[in-house]
Amino acid sequence: MTDKPSLPPDQAAADNAVWREWAVELQFLAQTGLTYSRDPFDLERFQRIRDIAAEIMSRKSGLSLQKVEGLFCNETGFQTPKLDTRAAIFDHGKILLVQENKGTWALPGGWVDVNQSIRDNAEKEAKEEAGLDVAAERLIALHDRNRHNQPPYAYGICKVFVLCRHLGGAFTANHETIAAAWFAPHELPPLALEKNTPEQIDMCFRAYRDPHWQVVFD
Repeated sequence: MTDKPSLPPDQAAADNAVWREWAVELQFLAQTGLTYSRDPFDLERFQRIRDIAAEIMSRKSGLSLQKVEGLFCNETGFQTPKLDTRAAIFDHGKILLVQENKGTWALPGGWVDVNQSIRDNAEKEAKEEAGLDVAAERLIALHDRNRHNQPPYAYGICKVFVLCRHLGGAFTANHETIAAAWFAPHELPPLALEKNTPEQIDMCFRAYRDPHWQVVFD
């Protein structure tokens, strides 16, 4: 028996991407069914569909089934994208980045808390991660995370980039970040690409320079 020929790397990556998309759609359909169905037999079927979606995602992502179930199958209700804010703070033509525990750098930000608006959350994250007081002034972009950042996640995220004005404050040690510094466009440090890419940082610089910036959205 001859071995099955392996796919070229580009084709294999495209094939995995298609499988991930199918798994995400199956999870969405299963969660919707579990939310709105009342028939116990239908609920049983939808739960099995959700289990299959998690198994597919585990196989194609390399993550353990337990981790996939925790990330991918832990919500109830109608499934919608999560919200993540990123604060673009400038001072004298430089942008503020924070260094995370693993060593890479990112715009201050994180999940939007349930009791926070976009503005409130951007200002809160800047304070918590960078120690800075800021005023959130303008939207820069609304990005579908999986269209811009790697690796792709098993759930949807809307990344909200917010232009903020620096009011004061200074970095203080915390459990999320180990440093904060200002960077010019040509001197960016190693970035946490799953949170912000060089292209996204460049977009923030362009928005900072342009008083008539038009919000970018996917």
